[in-house]
Amino acid sequence: MTLPVDFEALARGAKQASGGGYPVQISAADLQRNFVFAALDADPSIIETTSGAGGHPQRKLKIPAVPTGDSALNLTAQSGGLSWVPGIPELPTSGTHVLGAVDGTLTWIATEEC
Repeated sequence: MTLPVDFEALARGAKQASGGGYPVQISAADLQRNFVFAALDADPSIIETTSGAGGHPQRKLKIPAVPTGDSALNLTAQSGGLSWVPGIPELPTSGTHVLGAVDGTLTWIATEEC
Protein backbone atom coordinates (compact mmCIF):
# COMPACT_ATOMS: atom_id res chain seq x y z
CA MET A 1 0.00 0.00 0.00
CA THR A 2 1.35 3.41 -0.93
CA LEU A 3 0.11 6.16 1.34
CA PRO A 4 -0.62 9.60 -0.14
CA VAL A 5 2.10 11.29 1.95
CA ASP A 6 5.44 9.49 2.43
CA PHE A 7 6.84 10.96 5.65
CA GLU A 8 10.05 8.94 5.37
CA ALA A 9 10.74 10.55 1.97
CA LEU A 10 10.04 13.99 3.47
CA ALA A 11 12.58 13.35 6.21
CA ARG A 12 15.21 12.11 3.73
CA GLY A 13 14.65 15.16 1.54
CA ALA A 14 15.02 17.65 4.38
CA LYS A 15 17.79 20.22 4.18
CA GLN A 16 20.86 19.90 6.38
CA ALA A 17 20.51 21.09 9.96
CA SER A 18 22.76 24.07 9.18
CA GLY A 19 20.21 25.17 6.58
CA GLY A 20 17.31 25.08 9.01
CA GLY A 21 15.88 21.83 7.62
CA TYR A 22 15.50 19.96 10.89
CA PRO A 23 13.24 19.04 12.49
CA VAL A 24 11.00 17.99 9.63
CA GLN A 25 7.54 19.43 10.02
CA ILE A 26 4.55 17.17 9.49
CA SER A 27 1.27 18.88 8.79
CA ALA A 28 -1.98 17.79 10.38
CA ALA A 29 -3.60 17.81 6.92
CA ASP A 30 -1.01 15.31 5.63
CA LEU A 31 -1.55 13.07 8.65
CA GLN A 32 -5.31 13.23 8.20
CA ARG A 33 -4.96 12.42 4.48
CA ASN A 34 -3.07 9.23 5.38
CA PHE A 35 -5.58 8.27 8.08
CA VAL A 36 -8.51 8.70 5.69
CA PHE A 37 -6.69 6.70 3.02
CA ALA A 38 -6.01 3.81 5.42
CA ALA A 39 -9.46 3.82 7.06
CA LEU A 40 -11.52 0.64 6.91
CA ASP A 41 -14.50 1.08 4.60
CA ALA A 42 -16.77 -1.95 4.79
CA ASP A 43 -20.39 -2.90 5.29
CA PRO A 44 -21.28 -2.12 8.96
CA SER A 45 -22.80 -5.60 9.41
CA ILE A 46 -19.34 -7.21 9.15
CA ILE A 47 -17.51 -4.74 11.43
CA GLU A 48 -17.10 -5.23 15.16
CA THR A 49 -16.19 -2.30 17.41
CA THR A 50 -13.88 -3.24 20.28
CA SER A 51 -11.30 -1.62 22.56
CA GLY A 52 -7.72 -1.57 21.37
CA ALA A 53 -4.43 -0.71 23.05
CA GLY A 54 -4.82 1.90 25.76
CA GLY A 55 -8.62 1.51 25.67
CA HIS A 56 -8.90 3.29 22.33
CA PRO A 57 -11.82 2.17 20.12
CA GLN A 58 -10.90 0.01 17.16
CA ARG A 59 -12.80 -1.72 14.37
CA LYS A 60 -12.24 -5.29 13.23
CA LEU A 61 -13.72 -7.31 10.40
CA LYS A 62 -15.80 -10.23 11.66
CA ILE A 63 -14.21 -13.01 9.59
CA PRO A 64 -15.18 -16.50 10.73
CA ALA A 65 -12.49 -19.12 11.30
CA VAL A 66 -11.76 -21.38 8.34
CA PRO A 67 -13.37 -24.78 8.93
CA THR A 68 -10.88 -27.61 9.28
CA GLY A 69 -10.83 -30.34 6.68
CA ASP A 70 -12.18 -28.20 3.85
CA SER A 71 -9.70 -27.35 1.13
CA ALA A 72 -11.52 -25.22 -1.44
CA LEU A 73 -13.57 -22.48 0.19
CA ASN A 74 -14.57 -18.94 -0.72
CA LEU A 75 -15.31 -16.17 1.78
CA THR A 76 -18.75 -14.84 0.86
CA ALA A 77 -21.12 -12.22 2.26
CA GLN A 78 -24.40 -13.91 3.14
CA SER A 79 -27.27 -12.93 5.41
CA GLY A 80 -25.59 -9.78 6.71
CA GLY A 81 -22.28 -11.47 7.58
CA LEU A 82 -19.33 -13.32 6.16
CA SER A 83 -19.25 -17.09 5.86
CA TRP A 84 -17.13 -19.76 4.22
CA VAL A 85 -18.83 -21.57 1.34
CA PRO A 86 -17.57 -24.42 -0.80
CA GLY A 87 -15.38 -23.24 -3.64
CA ILE A 88 -14.79 -25.06 -6.90
CA PRO A 89 -15.14 -28.79 -6.20
CA GLU A 90 -12.56 -31.26 -7.45
CA LEU A 91 -12.99 -32.25 -11.09
CA PRO A 92 -14.25 -35.84 -11.46
CA THR A 93 -11.57 -38.21 -12.74
CA SER A 94 -13.64 -39.72 -15.54
CA GLY A 95 -16.27 -38.54 -18.00
CA THR A 96 -17.04 -35.12 -19.44
CA HIS A 97 -18.36 -32.45 -17.11
CA VAL A 98 -19.24 -28.75 -17.12
CA LEU A 99 -19.01 -26.46 -14.11
CA GLY A 100 -22.42 -25.13 -13.16
CA ALA A 101 -24.44 -23.81 -10.26
CA VAL A 102 -27.15 -25.99 -8.76
CA ASP A 103 -29.23 -24.33 -6.03
CA GLY A 104 -26.51 -21.68 -5.65
CA THR A 105 -23.66 -24.16 -5.20
CA LEU A 106 -20.92 -24.78 -7.75
CA THR A 107 -20.85 -28.36 -8.96
CA TRP A 108 -19.55 -30.43 -11.87
CA ILE A 109 -22.45 -31.58 -14.06
CA ALA A 110 -21.98 -34.72 -16.17
CA THR A 111 -22.54 -34.21 -19.87
CA GLU A 112 -22.16 -36.19 -23.06
CA GLU A 113 -18.95 -35.99 -25.07
CA CYS A 114 -19.18 -34.20 -28.41
